[in-house]
Amino acid sequence: MNRIYTRTGDAGTTGIHGGSRVPKDDPRIEANGDLDELNCQLGVVRSMLRGPVEPGLTEMQWDEGLHRIQQNMMTVMSLVATPSAERAKNPNELPENLVADCEAAIDALTEQAGPGLHFLLPGGTPLAAQLQLARAVCRRAERRLWALHRQDPVPEAILQYINRLSDLFFVMARCELARQDWPEERWKAFAYKNRK
Repeated sequence: MNRIYTRTGDAGTTGIHGGSRVPKDDPRIEANGDLDELNCQLGVVRSMLRGPVEPGLTEMQWDEGLHRIQQNMMTVMSLVATPSAERAKNPNELPENLVADCEAAIDALTEQAGPGLHFLLPGGTPLAAQLQLARAVCRRAERRLWALHRQDPVPEAILQYINRLSDLFFVMARCELARQDWPEERWKAFAYKNRK
């Protein structure tokens, strides 16, 4: 019988790509833990996309997009798990247009939801609330990636992608509220977006 447990982590270390072992609280492992949590949160969001389909903003489109993001997240985690000196040996590659595609999705969703000029209280519909949680986890993952980046360079595309994803989840939450005709609970205006 193949067992899932190996007992190799019982002493507080874990293996990374390339074969070396690091402490379980190493910045690389902390970053990947948050990325893994984000990926799980996206699984929760996708599990909620089983309702009626509406023109222009279908659950199927969102499910396909989030599925693609989850696949990209697995590649991101593999690359983050690989020290920069070993990264060229990692066979996993991210799409070249990763950041541009994310920005295009943000722009398209912003067209549907209207301009977002305010901080919002997380909540609203269950789906919007879960998307806001994904945004918050994404921001934490981004902070962990920058902490790792100070010790060992993280690919620029990954840093940019994770930054854009948090914006994407925010806009998706707003779209969900607009689609359900649920009012946004605004806190304050974004000062930097409202300057003339």
